[in-house]
Amino acid sequence: MLTLGGDIAAIPGVTEVYGVTGEWDFVAVVAVESHARLGEVVTVRVASLEGVARTQTLVALDTYRGAGGSA
Repeated sequence: MLTLGGDIAAIPGVTEVYGVTGEWDFVAVVAVESHARLGEVVTVRVASLEGVARTQTLVALDTYRGAGGSA
């Protein structure tokens, strides 16, 4: 049986899932070709999973990497 994090990671378009502390339990990174597809992944696929009470979507505008990492 998969955990909720594993269930989220299994959704097409989700590239990474992090278990985190704080207000949220998971952060999922989604890479898709359009805002419409992003909406489908979040509102149809992720939000419908058992155990998901709510979602918050943030769109990355820039990416910054540290000198020592590839994150």
